[in-house]
Amino acid sequence: MIDGHTKLFGLLAHPAAHSLSPLIHNTSFKITGINGAYLAFDVTSDGLADSLAAMRAMGIGGFNLSMPLKTDVIPLLDEVTPRAERLQAVNTVINRNGHLTGDSTDGQGFVDALKQRAIELAGATLTVLGAGGAGRSIISAAVDAGVTKIHVFKRNNASFMPVKHQLEAWSTAIEVTDYDDEAAMIHAVDTSQIVVNATNLGMAADSELPINQAVIDHFKPEHVVVDVIYFPLTTPFLVAAKKRGSHTYNGIGMLVHQAAGSFLEWTGQKMPVDAVIAAVNQEVARRQK
Repeated sequence: MIDGHTKLFGLLAHPAAHSLSPLIHNTSFKITGINGAYLAFDVTSDGLADSLAAMRAMGIGGFNLSMPLKTDVIPLLDEVTPRAERLQAVNTVINRNGHLTGDSTDGQGFVDALKQRAIELAGATLTVLGAGGAGRSIISAAVDAGVTKIHVFKRNNASFMPVKHQLEAWSTAIEVTDYDDEAAMIHAVDTSQIVVNATNLGMAADSELPINQAVIDHFKPEHVVVDVIYFPLTTPFLVAAKKRGSHTYNGIGMLVHQAAGSFLEWTGQKMPVDAVIAAVNQEVARRQK
């Protein structure tokens, strides 16, 4: 029940109304008995500074952010964590008595989602398709988790060389290759245990696969294949991987576990992830109808 002691948290995004974050966090507050409420606020870059000032003035406990606010917020904060500094992106802001700290829980959400399935990254080889925000957060967290090798495939556009230099400077385990190099991609898949689609190909009504069938033909039953997309629940990429017998997982695990990271920083308590994942699956299935 909302009362005079209820602590407010929220999402800053544009648009914001479609977000599953209020469902995730308010379900968690209800189950844990924490007196909190989470709302979605439609905020653009122009209104971000005022929103942060209100956060300080009103004692709001914390915010999540979506792009482009994840990068725009950094100069407005008092402090950022090392992983947020590395990524130059913040998805979580924690308000400690007016001192605003920015963190990035996205990549660790990926790692924790795999851990929940008893899949460890330490010593593993990964192939990551795409080097946008989601891809970079996964790559960063995978390095911290102790992977042996990460094959990253990125479109050879104007940002290719800057991103290649940035990522490969993080770790000698990272190798960034042109997305169109099919032979290199096949070799990467053959030597990887985990393959991740971090592009937006296959989202919503998009039926396009992120890779050619010639690469998919190298998927094996022992492969773990992850798509960061969660709408639809089963993407064309995951359908193709299932046909090869691979273990497949959509993006709901990463979505909930990155939120669990925010929840822990704000409240000091663990999110009831199993119950939240069930609630999110139910809601996404409803929206797909």
